[in-house]
Amino acid sequence: MSEHDETPKGDDTPGAAQGETPETQQGDAEALHEDGLPGAPIGGDQDGAQGPTHAGYVALIGEPNAGKSTLLNRMVGAKVSIVTHKVQTTRARIRGVAMEDRTQIVFVDTPGLFRPRRRLDRAMVAAAWGGVADADVVVLLIEAHRGITEGVKSILGSLTDRVGRTPVALAINKIDKVKSEALLQLTQDLNTAHPFVKTFMISAERGHGCADLKEWLAEQMPQSPWLYPEDQLADLPLRMIAAEMTREKLTLRLHQELPYELTVETESWQERDDGSARVDQIIYVARDGHKGIVLGKAGETVKSVSKAAREELSEFLGRKVHLFLQVKVRPNWLEEKERYSEMGLDFKDGNS
Repeated sequence: MSEHDETPKGDDTPGAAQGETPETQQGDAEALHEDGLPGAPIGGDQDGAQGPTHAGYVALIGEPNAGKSTLLNRMVGAKVSIVTHKVQTTRARIRGVAMEDRTQIVFVDTPGLFRPRRRLDRAMVAAAWGGVADADVVVLLIEAHRGITEGVKSILGSLTDRVGRTPVALAINKIDKVKSEALLQLTQDLNTAHPFVKTFMISAERGHGCADLKEWLAEQMPQSPWLYPEDQLADLPLRMIAAEMTREKLTLRLHQELPYELTVETESWQERDDGSARVDQIIYVARDGHKGIVLGKAGETVKSVSKAAREELSEFLGRKVHLFLQVKVRPNWLEEKERYSEMGLDFKDGNS
């Protein structure tokens, strides 16, 4: 199997990669652990010469496609969350770490809040509201040009019960798409519907108003040792970051053809002596017809996806990556506990 050609001959049922043994799989896991992104608190110079440190969590909530992932990436200063034109692309709670002077802000980008229909939908919505539970501040993002939709009304109706006494700030996003008079009226209507502690007008894509929001959020964080190393951008393991990058490229490439019954898993990660890494991933689809869409004519689509994902992952890591993709049909993956664990979701939440 070449680096760009991604579907092995024969059986499509998932299993260990060719040539892998339990011993080599264990070695891969150890290599990943050494190169992964740790999530353990590291302490901090609580009363150092530069003054005390502060740290806390900010949960970003809103409807699908409201701009949460774009805002997270803007705040962190690097791409740590999948961003596409399609809704419901963020599936798990993704933490991005931003610094503001002596304050560390851990942003939690949650899946969009919407009316769930499938097990996966219910697990995603549960993850979104779960991201609020431990937050010091919640930021509700609203799209300025869409205003108070039925989805927004539903979120506002649940907000007080869900957040308790946690302060909630309002961020009206994509302000470049509406006139100032409409913004003023929308602001008044939203603050009538819920007592937001602060309102910000922003464009997450262009950066307008984001510095003010970040500065205000830093002021709200409690005194605390930093929760992550100062230069760490996210607490996702590299396996998941790599899988999300590939899934984003699939989304962008396939557009309307993309079946939502699709997921990407990093099957193995091997560190090489020359400093590069070999990454093997599986793209699971639910139907044979979906496999053909992902592969494309003569494998052209998956080759393009592999190239784009490999380049982005190499840039993210600052070293060469050899990415190998396989496409496998697994009709019932949406009902398998293991698939949810790989996505950072709780399978049991899909029962609610």
